[in-house]
Amino acid sequence: LSGIQHMAFCERQWSLINIEQAWAENTHTLEGKHLHERVDDPFFNETRRDTRIVRSMPLVSRNLGLTGIADVVIFKQVSDNQEKGIKLPHRSGLWALYPVEHKKGHPKVDDRDAVQLCAQAMALEEMFNTSINIGYLFYNQTRRREEINLDGDLRDLTMYLSERMHELFRSGKTSKAIKSKHCSQCSLLEICQPDLTTKHRSIQKYLAEMSKLEEFEV
Repeated sequence: LSGIQHMAFCERQWSLINIEQAWAENTHTLEGKHLHERVDDPFFNETRRDTRIVRSMPLVSRNLGLTGIADVVIFKQVSDNQEKGIKLPHRSGLWALYPVEHKKGHPKVDDRDAVQLCAQAMALEEMFNTSINIGYLFYNQTRRREEINLDGDLRDLTMYLSERMHELFRSGKTSKAIKSKHCSQCSLLEICQPDLTTKHRSIQKYLAEMSKLEEFEV
């Protein structure tokens, strides 16, 4: 599930990680790793009156073909006439689900974090046979929880990205680089070498240049 964020950020980044098994750390990845280590506690289970908080919850979605871990899932008790409520073992009433994904830094200008949250919500919907309309992204820099509307457009994008991930994995081919300003944020910049991969030269042209060079040296 976390891989869908890489796919939303850059197809080549996802390909390098998941097809070529390449990885490198930078300040962004180390900060993110440290943040998730702080919230990663599968034994944490807290109940506050009408709210239950569960951390590091395993998720699986057959529709998306993805598995993963949710940072936090909030179970909120709702009135009995709300269709989205589910029953929980050994607890009375109905409960609605809200995934919460923890992120470093601040809200992004694109949907890379939102699609990861949406994928988690879609997995929870399958697992509990319910519907989830909103989720939350918590950013450690702003210390605020951003409410995300899990609408049809975001769900369509999430489904497309998951299908694209499977398509690329089956092909075994690494996507070509598309250089942009976000390349500077990528920990795989040195491995990716976007400047080299975007400059194409035919084999014939390369051999011709090498032949001229050899003639000049002789």
